Amino acid sequence: MKLPSLNAQILLGAIFGVAAGVYLHGLGAEHQTAQTVLYASGLVGTLFIDLLKMVLIPLVFCSITVGIANLRQHQQMQRVWVTTILFFVSSMAIAIFLGMAASLYFKPGAGLSINLFEHAMQNFEAKQLPLPEFFAQFLHGLFVNPFAALSQGNVLAVVMFALMLGIALVMGGERFKHLRTLLQEALDVTMLIVEWVMRLAPIGIMALLIKLVAGQDVAMLAILAKFVAVVVGTLLLHGVVVLPLILYLFTRMSPLTFWRGAREALVTAFATSSSSATLPVTLRCASQQLNVKPEIAGFVVPLGATINMDGTALYEAAAALFIANLIGVELTIAQQLIVCFTAMIAAMGAPGIPSAGMVTMVMVLQSVGLPAEAIAILLPVDRLLDTLRTAVNVQGDMIGSLVVQKLATTSKD
Repeated sequence: MKLPSLNAQILLGAIFGVAAGVYLHGLGAEHQTAQTVLYASGLVGTLFIDLLKMVLIPLVFCSITVGIANLRQHQQMQRVWVTTILFFVSSMAIAIFLGMAASLYFKPGAGLSINLFEHAMQNFEAKQLPLPEFFAQFLHGLFVNPFAALSQGNVLAVVMFALMLGIALVMGGERFKHLRTLLQEALDVTMLIVEWVMRLAPIGIMALLIKLVAGQDVAMLAILAKFVAVVVGTLLLHGVVVLPLILYLFTRMSPLTFWRGAREALVTAFATSSSSATLPVTLRCASQQLNVKPEIAGFVVPLGATINMDGTALYEAAAALFIANLIGVELTIAQQLIVCFTAMIAAMGAPGIPSAGMVTMVMVLQSVGLPAEAIAILLPVDRLLDTLRTAVNVQGDMIGSLVVQKLATTSKD
């Protein structure tokens, strides 16, 4: 009997995972069957994420270095650089605008009492980081001993070293052709390992979703329902309408064609809630299923996984306005612009600092004088919303690679 395609297997695994999670949630945390299944799901899900993380660093290092070397051979490097950064900044700005516009219109949190969350806020200690200190840590994290960065899994530092090495290989010309060949072979063998890991994806994704759905706090979801609805609705608007529209306008690729090719990466991002862990799958989808040139995908996608965070930027901007509504503070236009700017900087810098999500969200709140402890209010729904915003982050990286390929390359290349 012929097995369904990997795409179909992953989709079936995701559907079964959600259904099983709902059933186990209904049984209750104390039920023996629920405890056994959740324990097994935790083991399998952790193993799957660990396997993806195992290939992450060599994949980032080799793909960016080889990508830059190949781009220079086609005289495309400067155009790709400029187009990539412009796309990342523009798409994040649009996402932040949508998040803030929806929050200003629907005003989630306006009817709630802050007393509902007093206990959570008292028991939560926010790690505060002023904007100047954030910048200092961010810049300090860019330039690290490459061997330490590789061993510690510091993705942003690995990206920076790979960029510099790629440029050095270009400047060195034929002197370093053997090293270029070696790195190309290392990239090829890493992608082969990624294909092996992806055979476990249906089971791994199913296990992750079982644990996620079964562990949701339904009572808190009901209290924060309006905020959750606004964030989910805006993320879907950005992911289902805005990004596909940008893709179609620049490349004429239909959304259906894109989603067919990107489905593995989007489902994996949803299940793992990690752009970095999903990166091996994202790169595989971009280069093998969406037909992005390896040198373009190898540069744009790893860079996007570290600094292009549409979903995260949208969420952090919307969350700041939600907390302002909750405590009865009306932000001025100037303060709203500060939230826009800080949310973008925070989203771009998040991977480079410890406890990234918490610290950056606190920074956005601090920028307009909102209480940092209020982040505790968001914790019960953060994991659930993280699934969708990560999927939007990853979608933005793949669409970015397609748009950059169209705009930054010429027919003779």
